[in-house]
Amino acid sequence: MTDDQETSDSEDTAASGSATLPPHLRPQSERLQCHKSSVCSRSYFVVVMVFFHVYIINVIALLFYVHYISGQDDASPSRDAPSSDHRHQQPQQQQQQQRTESRRPPSKAEFLRDVSLTRIEGIRVGHVQTVSLVPGKVHEMRTLSLKPLLFEIPGFLSDDECRVVMQLAQLKGLMESQLMVQDGQEELDKELNLSPEEIFNLLDINQDGQLQLREILTHSRVRDGIWLTPENLREIYAGLKADKDGNGLLSLEEFRLLSNDAFQRFLLQRGVKRSQLVRNSRHTWLYQGRGAHQVLQDIKTRVTRLTRLPSTLVDLSEPLQVVRYEEGGHYHAHHDSGPVYPETACTHTRLAANTSTPFETSCRYITVLFYLNSVEGGGETAFPVADNRTYDEVSLIQNDVDLLDTRRNCDKSNLRVKPTKGTAVFWYNYLSDGRGWVGEQDEYALHGGCVVTHGTKWVANKWINIDPDYQRQARYQRLVSRQPEEEEDDEGLALNSDLQSSDIHQDL
Repeated sequence: MTDDQETSDSEDTAASGSATLPPHLRPQSERLQCHKSSVCSRSYFVVVMVFFHVYIINVIALLFYVHYISGQDDASPSRDAPSSDHRHQQPQQQQQQQRTESRRPPSKAEFLRDVSLTRIEGIRVGHVQTVSLVPGKVHEMRTLSLKPLLFEIPGFLSDDECRVVMQLAQLKGLMESQLMVQDGQEELDKELNLSPEEIFNLLDINQDGQLQLREILTHSRVRDGIWLTPENLREIYAGLKADKDGNGLLSLEEFRLLSNDAFQRFLLQRGVKRSQLVRNSRHTWLYQGRGAHQVLQDIKTRVTRLTRLPSTLVDLSEPLQVVRYEEGGHYHAHHDSGPVYPETACTHTRLAANTSTPFETSCRYITVLFYLNSVEGGGETAFPVADNRTYDEVSLIQNDVDLLDTRRNCDKSNLRVKPTKGTAVFWYNYLSDGRGWVGEQDEYALHGGCVVTHGTKWVANKWINIDPDYQRQARYQRLVSRQPEEEEDDEGLALNSDLQSSDIHQDL
C-alpha cells in the first residue's frame, strides 16, 4: 500500500467518522459551517418581536396612565360638594336635570325654529309649470324673471270675480293713495335729532364730499313723497339760491344753509300737481277673514295654494288692497318692502317686538298682483332692473335718464307686464336665508306702474307679511292668536299646512 492510498483512506475514515459524531463533539470549524439565510431570518424575527412587544407595553402603559388621571379627576371633591354623599348623588342629579330640560318647553323669549318656508323654483325664464288652484281646473304659471323670482298666471281670476272685487271697493269707498306730506315726518326729525353734518353724510352715497342731483332726488322722494326731476331740482336750487357756485352740486357749507324742510316749503309755495307725486291713484282695503264676501275668501285660499305657504301666515297678513288709476295715474318705481336692520322694526310685528325704534318698514315677503281689467293704453307693471347682471342704486339715474320714473322712462325697463283682466303676477321681495326663512331684501324686485295713457286701470294687491326675525314673527303670531301658553308645545310656530304637497305644482 502506498503512502497516497493510506492518506486518502485516513481522510475518508476521518470524514465518515466526523459525520456520525453529535454536533457538540464536532470540531469548532465544522460547527460554524451553516446557511447564512437561516441566521438572517432568525435575527430579523427576533428584532421584529422585540419592537412589537415594546409597542404593546407602551400602549398598555398609556391606557393605565389615562385611567389613573381620570380616576383622580372623578375622585377629587367638588368645591360646592362638602361631603362624599353629595358627590355620589351628583351624577344622578345631573342626569335628572338633563331629562327635565329635554322635556321643558321653549322659554317665552325663544321659539324653536323648525319651520321652513316653501319657495317655488323658477328654473329659467319662460319655464311653464301647471298649478292646481281650484278643483277641476289647471292653471299655467310662467317664469318671467329670476331676479326677482317673478311668475305670471293667466286666468287666475274669473271675469265675475274681477267685477265683484271692483264693486266691493267702490261700495266701501276709495281714498287718495298719497298725501302731500307723510304723517309723522316732523316728529321723526325731532326724535332722530340729527345734525346737518350727519344728514349730509347719510345723503352722500358715494362719500365724495358733495351731493349730486340723484342723491338729493332719492332723499326728497322718500321723505316728502314728491317726485322731483333733475329739472325741478335745478329750479329749486335757483329759487333758494342754494348752489352758490352753480356747479349743480351741494357742498357741506351750502347744505348747512338749508333747513330740513326747505325744499318742501318751496314746493308748497309754488303748488304741486298730482303728476308730481310718487304715486297718483286711489285705493281701499277689503277684509278677507271670516264673514267676508265669499269671493274674497276664495282669493285668499287660492293665494295660499299658489304660494304653498302655511295658511296661518296668509291669514295674518294685510287685507286685500284694491287700487284704481285714472288716466294719467302712475306709481314710480319702488320696493314693496324695505331692508330690515337691527334698528328697524316690521310694521306688522312692531307691537310684538316690544321695542322702540325710529324706523319702520313693511315686511312683505311676497307680492301677488291681480289685474282686474284690461287697460286701453299704458298701465304696464315695469321692472327696471329685472335679471340685470348687477344692481347699483346710484346708476339708476344717469345723464338725466331716470329709470325710476315710470312717466317718462317705462320703455327703458328690462321687463314690462301688460295688464290683462284676470291675470295675476307674483314675486318674492326677499331672498332666502339658506335655512328656510326670510333672508335679505331682493333689490331686483324694484317695480312701478307705468302711466295710464288711455282708460282706467284696476288692480288688487295681496301681500304676505313675514318678519325676517323668526322670534319676532313667532311672538306676533302668539299675540294675535291669543293662545294660552300652557297649550303651546315644542313645535314653536304652528305653521304646518296640508297644502304643501308637491302635486300642486307640476312642470309641463
